[in-house]
Order: sequence, then structure tokens, then C-alpha cells
Amino acid sequence: MTDFLGYQERDSIVHRLNATSKLLAFLLLTVAGILSFDIRFLLLLTAFAGLLLVLSKISWQSIRILVYLTVVFALLNLILIYVFAPQYGVELYQTKTVLIGSGDYALTSQQLFYELLVLLKYCFSVPLSLAFLLTTQPSQLAAGLNRIGVSYKVAYAFSLTLRYLPTVQNEFQTTRKVQEARGFALGKKASLAKKVVASTRLLLALAFSTLEKVETISDAMALRRFGKKKKRTWYYSQPWRVGDWFTLAVAILLLLLALFLVSVDGGRFWNPFV
Repeated sequence: MTDFLGYQERDSIVHRLNATSKLLAFLLLTVAGILSFDIRFLLLLTAFAGLLLVLSKISWQSIRILVYLTVVFALLNLILIYVFAPQYGVELYQTKTVLIGSGDYALTSQQLFYELLVLLKYCFSVPLSLAFLLTTQPSQLAAGLNRIGVSYKVAYAFSLTLRYLPTVQNEFQTTRKVQEARGFALGKKASLAKKVVASTRLLLALAFSTLEKVETISDAMALRRFGKKKKRTWYYSQPWRVGDWFTLAVAILLLLLALFLVSVDGGRFWNPFV
């Protein structure tokens, strides 16, 4: 079983980048993606994020579950947007082109266009997040966060969270096998009542096991007097190279492009219907 959202060591361009430069680029690109609703810019960001994921050499098996869950969540979000605000696109673009139906729930080109923009937000953010999280060692990420001004306690807590995700996954698989060996199956042939009971037992066992490990880690950190000083040094320290400055420059240019489009379009939304 491949680690879920765990660091994957590869020999790729993205892996060799400094953790601080990747963090800054990730934040800048995220802000740019949130800021703009220009479909031209979002397509550019989506292509760029997809390229980063390909260059990262991340295996499909390790991310497919997350991708499937994201697709389900994105489709559910799009459906709910249409259910609760079927004419929001019309309000945004101040024009109405009916494709199917009539009344409040008439399907319009403007609504479809707006929901396409929302979908592109997912298509951009998920590959970018995966390319960042799966190519950055937690210790290097913590050092990078501390270098840009984040408290080392917060940075270390974030690092521990990322380190613990694969452990939780492995613990889940082990606990599940133990429960199945005791007769609490979660397979397709089990009835709904048995699945509910087995799932409850599984989650409770996983919760107690997680709490026990958290207490162990907390005690170990307390014995090492973690947090007693205002500053700390880091074992993982990466020098900045040409690729780091280039990555940061590209991220800054894309953010400036987003700001430029907002000023040119007269707002965050580009209106192709005028």
C-alpha cells in the first residue's frame, strides 16, 4: 500500500528545489489562483500545475484515491451551486442565454461558464498542492516555514502532521485486518448493520491508537526540552540555486499577471459575453 500524502523520494527537478522557494511559490500561485476568475489565466495555471506534477514523477497509485475523492467533491459542489444559485452566472455577467428549460432553473451559458471556472479552481489547486506536499520533506518544509517568519513551534507541528499521515494510513490498514480477522468484515458481502458495527470499532481502535502515539511523541519532545528556547537551528538546510530563483520569479510573474488581468477586466471576473 502506497503512503497516502507521504513524501515520495524521487530524482526530479521539483524535488531538488529548496523547500523555502517551493513554499513561497506555492503561496504566490495559490493567491493568484484565488484572486482571478479569468478563464484564460486559470487554464494557464492549470497547465502549469499539471506540468509541475508530471515533472515531480509522482506515481498515480499514490494519488488516485485523493483524485477520485476530489472529483466526487467537485461534482457535488457544482451540483449544489446549481441547486441553490442556478442564476448566479446570469447575475455575474449581466446577460442570459438559455440553453435548456425555463424559469429559475433554466440552464444558461453563463451558469455553465461560471461552474467551469469553479471546476478549473480544483483542476489547478489539487495538482499544485500534490506537487508541493509530495516532493518536500517535512523537516525541510518546517525549516522553510521558519525561515519565512513562522514560529518554529508551528512549523514543527505542521511537519509532524505531514509525517504522521502515512503512519495513520498504515495503522488503518493494520487495524482493519485485525478487525476482519476477528470476524468484523467490511467487505462487499457484509450486511449494512455489520459494516456499521465494524466501521465503528475500526474508527475507535484507530482513534485510541493515534492518541497513544501522540502522547508518546509529546513525552519524547518534552524530555528533549522542545519549545524552551525562542529560536532553534535546523538539521536540514538547503542552499538556494538558480532553479529556486527561477521558480520564485515565475510565481511572482504569474501573480503580477493575475493582478494585471483584474485591473484590465475591471474586476476578478472576465466577461466573454459582452
